[in-house]
Amino acid sequence: MTRDKTPTDLTITPRDRRFGRGMTQQRWWMRGDPIATAFYNALSVTFPRGEAFFVESVRAFRDGVPPKLEREINAFIKQEVMHSREHVSFNKRVVDAGYDIAHLEDVVAQSLELTKDRPQILNLAVTMALEHYTAIMAQKMLKEPRYWEGADPELVAMWKWHAIEEIEHKGVAYDTWLHATRDWSRWKRWKVKTIMMLLVSKEFWKKRFQGMLYLLKQDGIEGPRAAMRILWLWFGSPGVVRKLIPSWSAFFLPGFHPWNHDDRSLIALADSDYPDAVIPKGAAPA
Repeated sequence: MTRDKTPTDLTITPRDRRFGRGMTQQRWWMRGDPIATAFYNALSVTFPRGEAFFVESVRAFRDGVPPKLEREINAFIKQEVMHSREHVSFNKRVVDAGYDIAHLEDVVAQSLELTKDRPQILNLAVTMALEHYTAIMAQKMLKEPRYWEGADPELVAMWKWHAIEEIEHKGVAYDTWLHATRDWSRWKRWKVKTIMMLLVSKEFWKKRFQGMLYLLKQDGIEGPRAAMRILWLWFGSPGVVRKLIPSWSAFFLPGFHPWNHDDRSLIALADSDYPDAVIPKGAAPA
């Protein structure tokens, strides 16, 4: 029987925060940089529908899980619902700042349409892979405060809040996967998750690249110039993708588990901002 490696004393805490209500969101809110702004805007467009997909993928395997994991799944769902709500609000302000994101939303919808007739276990595998991405990206968001210098403080607070909770629930989809595949051989489990991560990675970065090009064209930045500036952001400075490679690669190692690296200290550094927003146990987000 497979045992999870999530810390026994971990508490997943939904924090009901709202950001940016009534504010005017600057077009290039990320320190006046259209390239960095395009990256986060393109990423945010995926979250409302994407996180709803994550919730449904995990919920499909909730019945019969151990009580601890069931509690963690329930907290995960509450967190993801609030993340979706805040990114809907963020995305509306992106539109108010002058961007057309309808095409990017259609791309997400079309991608999710392809999952409807697929076995649920494969959708869970996709969720597990993408949750690894959100966790390792969250680590960088919290570990490198200099990257946020000059960015809108309210929006930085939103991304850090999201990052805290992504780290906190980073093991939920993986533990649900381990439970759902408990009768599989280790080889079969490793093979499926490896293939899925490679496929997910290819599509994830291809679509983010295309999404950034789409947004940058609306700023008059296009062609090879736009492509080179995106690649520099990703692999040069600050190296958004380059710095993820070691943590991403760990996913393929035998014995991998998201909590092999306990980074709750990052949560503690930022969590003091949200003590009044904690949702009482058993309550649902509004």
